[in-house]
Amino acid sequence: MQAPQSSAYAIYQAILRHQIQHVVVIVQENRSFDNLFSGFPGADSATTGISYGQTVPLNSVPLEFGIDVDHSHPGWWADWDNGKNDGFAHASSYPMPYYPYAYVPQSEIVQYWTLAAQYVLADRMFQSNTGPSFVAHQYIIAGQSDDADEVPNSQTTAWGCDSSPGTTVDLVGPNGTDLPGPFPCFDYETIGDLLDDAHVSWKYYAPSEIEDTGYIWSAYDAIRHIRFGPDWSGDVISPETQVLSDIENGNLAQVSWVIPTRANSDHPNSASNTGPDWVASIVNEIGASKYWANTAIFITWDDWGGWYDHVPPPQVDEMGLGFRVPLIVVSPYARHGYISHKQHEFGSILHFTEEVFGLPSLGTRDAISDDLLDCFDFSQTLQPYTQVQTKLGPEDFKHEIPTGPPDTD
Repeated sequence: MQAPQSSAYAIYQAILRHQIQHVVVIVQENRSFDNLFSGFPGADSATTGISYGQTVPLNSVPLEFGIDVDHSHPGWWADWDNGKNDGFAHASSYPMPYYPYAYVPQSEIVQYWTLAAQYVLADRMFQSNTGPSFVAHQYIIAGQSDDADEVPNSQTTAWGCDSSPGTTVDLVGPNGTDLPGPFPCFDYETIGDLLDDAHVSWKYYAPSEIEDTGYIWSAYDAIRHIRFGPDWSGDVISPETQVLSDIENGNLAQVSWVIPTRANSDHPNSASNTGPDWVASIVNEIGASKYWANTAIFITWDDWGGWYDHVPPPQVDEMGLGFRVPLIVVSPYARHGYISHKQHEFGSILHFTEEVFGLPSLGTRDAISDDLLDCFDFSQTLQPYTQVQTKLGPEDFKHEIPTGPPDTD
């Protein structure tokens, strides 16, 4: 249960609900805060790391360098090393010594730095879980995963109720271990259900696995009553580029999640650096539309991807928190040039969305997370959006050859 509200806070919430009428959550892949924002002015970032007690410099590794890093739940446990955050080089198969101790050159991610400098960058945004993407996306829509802590061992790339027969997903075990788990088709409540109950429109944009089958890689595929209910055909949308057309045509839902293709995901194994243009193109479209005046955009990354981060995450339960991931908040009511040092997690975005639309709490991580209101100033005068320069724009992404779902981990 959320704490009783003071009259002043209730007034503030009323202002919030009047000013913000659309929430857009853009979810990228597999990057820690230090990996993307090393050296960002005013933020708590690192240029060196600790590997089993030894100080090592962070290496410059291009965004498109296509070698993945261990980010399983046991891998997280090894990285964390009982809070010392010094075990990121625990695997022996990396292409260079201390490979996970790396940062992406600012020149490759200017779009992210530009948005962060103009609006809000949070340097205490923690991944909710201590493992890979499947679980992270469950926390993004539900604030829980029913103790699942890994990706399903499906013979296809379907993660959820469409997984191949015999598929299971591991559950969190003691001391960084995994335990055998169930078929990855759950039935817990999600924020989509709360939105439906309140008659608030929502869409979850995700890429097709294979263009001619229309299969959707989606967190909601793991929620039985949504996968086999009316929301699946009405609110789970493929291809993900439809979000660009919906903005242009005035069809943006009140709440939207946007999941990229592999090429546009920032995932190391995508071997691509088009993610920053993809994200900036969505934000630019909103900024140029009628929606700019009443929208809050949250840009985050679903897990740390195995990359070094120097801040030990607080432990709130057996599932997390995980390491820091970046969070950029863009809105005409976002504070300008603000670094949020307050603790956030994926449940914070759920909590914010619940407050905007007057929803009850899911009673999961949203109930113990903050509401991100430190990132906003609703007294400021509305300013027009300044377009972020990109090499690729909306039309390029609408016509690109599909590259499939973001990743397999």
